[in-house]
Amino acid sequence: MGLTTAERPRRRVIDASGADALADEAVFRLTDVIRVYREADVETIALRGIDLTIEPGEFVAIMGRSGSGKSTLLNLLAGSDRPTAGRVLYLGRDLATADDAARSAIRGREIGIVYQSQNLAPMLSLVENVRLAGWLAGRPIDAVGGRTALERAGLGDRVDHRPSQLSGGEQQRAALACVLAPRPTVLLADEITGELDTASADVVLRLLRDAHATEGTTIVLVTHDHDVAARADRIVELRDGRVVRDGGTR
Repeated sequence: MGLTTAERPRRRVIDASGADALADEAVFRLTDVIRVYREADVETIALRGIDLTIEPGEFVAIMGRSGSGKSTLLNLLAGSDRPTAGRVLYLGRDLATADDAARSAIRGREIGIVYQSQNLAPMLSLVENVRLAGWLAGRPIDAVGGRTALERAGLGDRVDHRPSQLSGGEQQRAALACVLAPRPTVLLADEITGELDTASADVVLRLLRDAHATEGTTIVLVTHDHDVAARADRIVELRDGRVVRDGGTR
């Protein structure tokens, strides 16, 4: 069964004054969210009235077939897209009505995002990539902190390597280390194990579980893999733009 609200770690977040605060507000609260894409005379309904609440410290897997609305939902949570109708609240702030600058600030400072394709600066070493991620998030990371983040990802002997010198699995771990090092309030992960072998996928999932357990990071993981989803505490399944399942993993 998934954790109850009382059992979940309470995640420290950075409030408007820059001070740490314990999150009591739901991290995400979606109400009757509809997303319609229009191109010329063609209309595609990606989400059809989604109601969803994600509490602080939850580890949620979003599942569904291709075209079910998973990526659209993740983009709305990230604030990189807006709903056609409905509300998307992040810690009480409405991402649907926030201006571009406000959404970019939230995304850059509080929400970590990692994709299947690794977002590493190719001309920088791994430790420089981690430090860059901290700088972009407004939370400076020194060289020691960068090396520690990479050691946790099993890349302690690769800190001075560039991304092109790594295997695909190592690149994914490095990308995740970059996202986790600034301690985001939320981590959004999009099919990050999809192209990894079993051993590499296990390491990536361990990093997610460790961040969830030790930092109380709220994690939303999009995946089509039932074994990967089973590592979460809660599964939300989409079908044709609607939630058809929302509950524990067992």
